[in-house]
Amino acid sequence: MASLDQHTPMMAQYLGLKADFPDTLLFYRMGDFYEVFFDDARKAHRLLDITITTRGQSAGEPVVMAGVPVHALESYLAKLIRLGEAVAIAEQVGEVGATKGPVERKVVRVVTPGTITDTELLNEREDTRLLALAVRGSGAAQVFGLAWLALASGQLGLTECSERELGAWLARLAPAEVLVSGELNAEKRPAALRQLTVPVIGRPHWQFDPALGERKLREQLKVAHLAGFNAQDLHAAHAAAAALLGYAEHTQGRALSHVNALTVERASELLELPPATHRNLELTQTLRGEAAPTLLSLIDTCRTGMGSRALRQWLTHPMRDRAVARSRHGAIASLIATRAAEPLRDALRHVSDVQRITARTALRQVRPRELAGLRETLATLPDLRRRVPDDAPLLKAMHAALTPDEAIAALLKSAIAEEPAVLLRDGGVIASGFDPLLDELRSIATNCDTFLLDLETRERARTGIHNLRVQYNKVHGFYIEVTTGQVDKVPMDYQRRQTLKNAERYITPELKAFEDKALSAQERSLSREKWLYEQVLDALQPHLNPLSELGRALASLDALAALAERAETLHWCAPEFVAHPCLDIEQGRHPVVEARLAETGGGNFIANDCRLDSARRMVILTGPNMGGKSTFMRQVALTVLLAAIGSYVPAARCRLGPIDAIHTRIGAADDLANAQSTFMLEMTEGAAILHSATEHSLVLMDEIGRGTSTFDGLALAGSIATHLHDRNRAFTLFATHYFELTEFPARHRHAVNMHVSAAESGDDIVFLHAIEPGPASRSYGVQVARLAGMPSAVLRQARQTLDTLEAQQHAGASQIDLFAPAPEPEPAPLAPPPAVVAPAPTDPLADEVLQALRALDPDTLTPRAALDALYRLKTLATAPNPLHSPLSS
Repeated sequence: MASLDQHTPMMAQYLGLKADFPDTLLFYRMGDFYEVFFDDARKAHRLLDITITTRGQSAGEPVVMAGVPVHALESYLAKLIRLGEAVAIAEQVGEVGATKGPVERKVVRVVTPGTITDTELLNEREDTRLLALAVRGSGAAQVFGLAWLALASGQLGLTECSERELGAWLARLAPAEVLVSGELNAEKRPAALRQLTVPVIGRPHWQFDPALGERKLREQLKVAHLAGFNAQDLHAAHAAAAALLGYAEHTQGRALSHVNALTVERASELLELPPATHRNLELTQTLRGEAAPTLLSLIDTCRTGMGSRALRQWLTHPMRDRAVARSRHGAIASLIATRAAEPLRDALRHVSDVQRITARTALRQVRPRELAGLRETLATLPDLRRRVPDDAPLLKAMHAALTPDEAIAALLKSAIAEEPAVLLRDGGVIASGFDPLLDELRSIATNCDTFLLDLETRERARTGIHNLRVQYNKVHGFYIEVTTGQVDKVPMDYQRRQTLKNAERYITPELKAFEDKALSAQERSLSREKWLYEQVLDALQPHLNPLSELGRALASLDALAALAERAETLHWCAPEFVAHPCLDIEQGRHPVVEARLAETGGGNFIANDCRLDSARRMVILTGPNMGGKSTFMRQVALTVLLAAIGSYVPAARCRLGPIDAIHTRIGAADDLANAQSTFMLEMTEGAAILHSATEHSLVLMDEIGRGTSTFDGLALAGSIATHLHDRNRAFTLFATHYFELTEFPARHRHAVNMHVSAAESGDDIVFLHAIEPGPASRSYGVQVARLAGMPSAVLRQARQTLDTLEAQQHAGASQIDLFAPAPEPEPAPLAPPPAVVAPAPTDPLADEVLQALRALDPDTLTPRAALDALYRLKTLATAPNPLHSPLSS
């Protein structure tokens, strides 16, 4: 490679491109490699573990460089995206030799974590969202404007919220990248934003301009005003949209023509699901951060990525208004009644990801095989449409969307080859018969072998060289090869092209003319295919809207069919919505736990009822650890959530009144990164619930107050329960080990005691998992510790200490003494004086057996030692007793 001095034309071109992307890795195309230079090379070496080299000089220093092969670009991009990096890709856009100096290059796109559209980099079943956040006002009047975009599917959304609501929105949207004003530095950012683990990118403040955002939105949606979307007054969201759309257009290098719809969401219209609820109910991730087993993994049996993404959206954005849920319930009922779900799901197996193909077509990044997949999908639509029942309003509305313009299918059928190449640069993408000039150029290449064989036959006859061969390679082109022993027979019109060890290679005027024509035809053929492919993309642009509608219809249809299949397979019922306050679940089950038990053969799940209404709003739930309190509480919440998204529910019967939020305070954890101990986090989440819950909310409180001393915790638990009962008046499931709280219902008329039943036999405990009326009698903590494998000595001391503490409590001690000696057993009542009789003779054998028994410590015996001791006792017991032998009588 030539010296890479920064003053050479090539380095000047590179530095000019790099100046526009100072904080972004620049991949600079050079032949079959993307090269990175200087600090970018050092960074790429560190992140990608690729070889770093030096070439030439720059300002007296060696030029540091590294490279990745063009064919492996996606794998390197995937790794960089996972690390939160952005990459600008500079391609060769000029023709080689067209101008003096280096080939013209241009940054054609910038790949960032929130703007990826490459199929290889995207999660098929999850949207990748870019989020912009703007702040207006201060103090109590502060408003956060949010604008988000799933570039790969074209979904654009807006909302405004308070700082208290921001965490819930971030949990719902799960953005891959966040844009904020540069003035909102790390110290000024709200806590919910600081807790994100995705890149938060500062952008110039002037990009967050409300007037600019409103204009960009109107231009993007091609409307005169935003009133039709109910978005005209969202000035903070307009400011966020300005930065969002500008950034997305900048990274893609073109307009976003597939973004043609806007969703405006308001917290007052959605079922509130705070971040703690997302986490504790394990909606999309387990508490350990895994994707399964979760509620989403259980219900997502969709046949397409589109359906999975729609189902995730429904689960994280449940509506308070029951109209949408009712329409989905009707569709599910129709699919079950007509037995159409499985035939429909079979047909959906052959459907491509229309949403992402449409987006990539708009961005002109779509690959030939994706267009072939779209063509096959369009061909299956008539059969698919016949399988969709039309007796439910929601399903009937989908029929129109499943009938796109026939011109799209006709174009793709005539233009794209039956099995096109993976990449356009490989050729063989445009179908034969679509373009006469391309067919002619291809025929030259196709007839090449025939011409060469004919020429070889003629030249052998003309020269008398019977082993003469006419061949081709990419380095030297076409040639005639003659072995060294036959060189004296070569005619005068042969021109030497290359000398080998045992042969000479020649070219003739006729072969040279054909070479020029053939090689030119290959280059012209590929160039013609690229031009024709662009014409096909141009022709598809007017059809983006119906294709987007088709994608949304297919996604919804797939999600509904999956919910219908789950309802049938798992024996779920249709919930009933009522207007009055009510949460009535008969024989409810935890869907994920039940499925897990069935999968592992762990037995049948014990179903339980839950009945709350205007007169009975709080359940004080007691019972042993591991008894099922948390499972019961979570299953109630999951049932409410499933009903809200339009799914059937895991119960025999379910009636639900209005619900506006699901709040949870479950589990013990800390947040050391934000200097919050376990107890501080417990109190913070509890305070958020008390400030937010309404009489239409469902609240789950599990072991509140256990992170501090007994009396502090008990006092706080009692006060929190009282506040929820008297002021919030929310439907509340309040699990506790503070038995003092079982007196709560006696003084609070809307509360009742319930407990999880268990059976005790000696030191053993059997969990019955049944929810029954009344308080529990004890917590069985020592028994659970034994099941966990706690050492026997610890268990013995714990039992003794427990007896001591209970005795002190019964005695009314003013101060509990944890280390007081165990109470002495009460003396036995005096027996009447015995009659004067002769003393019974002593039994040596009985004494020996008793001594052997006293010497045993059952808690420390191994199985083998216990068996040996049993055999010894058996031997002693069966030995002849001298007191009863014939000699002693």
